[in-house]
Amino acid sequence: MIEIKVPELAESITEGTIVEWLKKEGELVNKGESIAELETDKVNVEINSEYTGVIKEFLFQPGDNVEVGQVIAKLDENGSESSAPAQEAAPSEEPKAAAPEAKQEPVAPESTEEKGKQAIASPAARKRARELGIDLNEVPYKDPLGRVRVEGVEAYKQAQAAPAPAPAAKQPAAAPVVNDDPRVERIKMSRRRQTIAKRLVEAQHTAAMLTTFNEVDMTAVMDVRARRKDAFFKKHGVKLGFMSFFTKAVIGALKAYPFVNAEIQGNEILLKKFYDIGIAVSAEEGLVVPVVRNADTLSFAGIESEIARLAEKARNNQLGLSDLQGGTFTITNGGTFGSLNSTPIINAPQVGILGMHKIQRRPVVVDDKDTVEVRPMMYVALSYDHRIIDGKDAVGFLVKVKELLEDPEDLLLEG
Repeated sequence: MIEIKVPELAESITEGTIVEWLKKEGELVNKGESIAELETDKVNVEINSEYTGVIKEFLFQPGDNVEVGQVIAKLDENGSESSAPAQEAAPSEEPKAAAPEAKQEPVAPESTEEKGKQAIASPAARKRARELGIDLNEVPYKDPLGRVRVEGVEAYKQAQAAPAPAPAAKQPAAAPVVNDDPRVERIKMSRRRQTIAKRLVEAQHTAAMLTTFNEVDMTAVMDVRARRKDAFFKKHGVKLGFMSFFTKAVIGALKAYPFVNAEIQGNEILLKKFYDIGIAVSAEEGLVVPVVRNADTLSFAGIESEIARLAEKARNNQLGLSDLQGGTFTITNGGTFGSLNSTPIINAPQVGILGMHKIQRRPVVVDDKDTVEVRPMMYVALSYDHRIIDGKDAVGFLVKVKELLEDPEDLLLEG
């Protein structure tokens, strides 16, 4: 019998959640075929079989958490699809033939462990149920996905031990079931959403986070874009967007203020002399930040092409771990959703993030003319870790971004 284990995923990922089994017990699986989809903190991955054989048993249910190296299924290398599990056997097979309850007297007194396998429950709940001698099928306390958790087993044990009269004890058993109020829907957070929530809170608790603001006159960038976008698309096959301008401006500013492109490790500062720029993208499961590698070596067309490729992968839930790891600085664009201003949260362990916002036409004083004109303006925000970035450098960084964007020729030279 061959054991199918959770493979090594990435250095920072030690566990995942089984989304679904892609095969059934008793089904033939070939070497290299996928048998399960696993949701990790960052991406969904498929677990492939390294052998050909018949799946004899799944040890976990969809929704259960599993760790790297843990056995999740067993495979019979010498089996065939006809050796399916008993519950799927043909009626002609005597031991499990279909005769209803009355004839099945010898099988009725199943062990707690066997019954536990029939209920959808986490491994920890199964273990606790065995310790307490509880039949998992009788536990009414379930999560929104219908699974029994350790808390449900404990609650059931307490309900059994309560000195209340029997009829009364039976009624409260259903109380923890989710739908007490029909006006409220309870939805379990996905693993990725839980991770996003956890990391955002950690970033606020760990970093001395501060945000500084400025505004950019987008007239020059919009003029260049309007004049060149058709020729740009014809030549490169990709649209000329604002993100390539901002990426180039950020790289120029990071070169001028290197501590914004750093990381804190213990009592040391890691100054990164490469520019892997994370671009925040909204996906179905929440915000993801794929990374444009060595962005300083890419042309405007190279940056736009890479951003388009990563965004497409994000929308189709096809991002790999290598697409998300190792960014040195992040850009996020709330303007695509209409945000006028915001205070973005640092993508730890990075120490800076730039927030772009909606372009809005506003009256502004034009310095060299001493007149008021209506210009397309954008607020920009830099959230930074005050532990290693002083306010002077943060303001200087943002001013540099502004200057480069307002003078695209300078941007091309410095980029």
